[in-house]
Amino acid sequence: MDAKESQPVDSTHQPDHLYKGRRASQPLDIVVIGCGLGGLAAAYCLAQGGHNVTILEAAPAIGEVGAGIQASPNVSRLLMRWGLGPRLEELGVKPQNLSIRRWKNDEVIGWTLFGDTFVKDYGYPYYHIHRADFHRMLYAAAEQHCNIRVDCRVVSLDPSKPTMTLASGEVVSADLIIGADGVKSITREYVVGGPDKPRATGDAAYRALIPTEKLLEDDDLKSLVENTESIIWMGPKGHIVGYNICAKKQYNLVMIHPDGADGVEGIVESWTAEGNVERMKEHYKGWNITIQKLLALIPSTLDWKLMVRDPLPSWIHKDGKLVLLGDSCHPMLPYRAQGSAMAIEDAAVLGNIFSHCSDRSQILPLLYAYQSLRYDRATATQTSSSLNRHIFHHPDGPEQEERDNEMRVATEDAKRVARGEQSTLALAGNANQWADKKKSDIQFGYDADEEAEKWWVANGDKLMSLFPSTEVAN
Repeated sequence: MDAKESQPVDSTHQPDHLYKGRRASQPLDIVVIGCGLGGLAAAYCLAQGGHNVTILEAAPAIGEVGAGIQASPNVSRLLMRWGLGPRLEELGVKPQNLSIRRWKNDEVIGWTLFGDTFVKDYGYPYYHIHRADFHRMLYAAAEQHCNIRVDCRVVSLDPSKPTMTLASGEVVSADLIIGADGVKSITREYVVGGPDKPRATGDAAYRALIPTEKLLEDDDLKSLVENTESIIWMGPKGHIVGYNICAKKQYNLVMIHPDGADGVEGIVESWTAEGNVERMKEHYKGWNITIQKLLALIPSTLDWKLMVRDPLPSWIHKDGKLVLLGDSCHPMLPYRAQGSAMAIEDAAVLGNIFSHCSDRSQILPLLYAYQSLRYDRATATQTSSSLNRHIFHHPDGPEQEERDNEMRVATEDAKRVARGEQSTLALAGNANQWADKKKSDIQFGYDADEEAEKWWVANGDKLMSLFPSTEVAN
């Protein structure tokens, strides 16, 4: 099937404020490989930009696994712009603060206000949401504007034409291919020029959900639901993250531990590998009573092996008709909770930039515009995410004490601000990365659409003069 036969964009459902109402005068036939969060967002944004979009998904049916995910203001501003605010409010949970605690005695070491403070500072809330709810929201937004095909596993590409060959033997053609097929990306290998194997970080993550009704029955646990905090417990060689999702009906736990603690070294990236509950409990033996009680409520767990890849030199195939997005090009470790955020931002920038397309000859320069806008930010976020792994996992001793003292200083300053007083400290480089106001401003104050518009004002005329529309040129 040729992608040109895909379902046309339905102009009757377009938000007229996206890209200032601008739609490409040269619609492209675009295929997005992968129907995850990044793929759906890219399809939606490119369709809003005026293009005909088909998603090819390998799975036989649409579904999304996983557990909690975080939608910081740099994401929620985009989702609300796309009309998803009511669903976020219905299904998400807004944490009032971040609490960073000591593994042994539950002592609060770091503390940062979220809640209304984030709305005041960045204009939009911070949400915790179930990944499946997030996926359904994006699917509902995208499906009315593009053709979503399941059971379409891509087995090979010809990036020069470009075409994709499916497992069924069918050949699909397009003007442009977007590789949004995640950490096990086939499209990444075409851009890199061969296999690109990940390296083990030495960490893995147990994941589990606990019904909050069980926490509310226990005096030691009910505050975890009532206070709506995001909590990080730091300990030797690992840490635990806990927060509410699903309108406070579920408590999400992510438990980072040394890879191999369950008896199996991490060689396969998977969200769905079963973990050993008894080994999980054994690893956190000696941690505080809150942790012990939470673990006692977990009947089963998933164990996610954390792998790392270095930043790519380029996200664009040399033939200029294949580009990567999200985890395909900049997979994130979960220590900063920005993986999905970077994919959603990629999608917004891609849609915005391609809304200017007036000729097929502009595809490659528009791709370079997308990469120039996104590369440094995504790479810096990868680095920032990796940094927290080292910060959180110090064994008790001098480095741990120095880290804790840094965080305590930031906590006292945050509490002064919460009382309505002025901040008295510059916290750049603080061990609590969320307390570093400059770093948070960069991360959470980012507006992907605004950045794309600013880039275009500065560079768009020059770009279009080099690659004019054939209609204008003739």
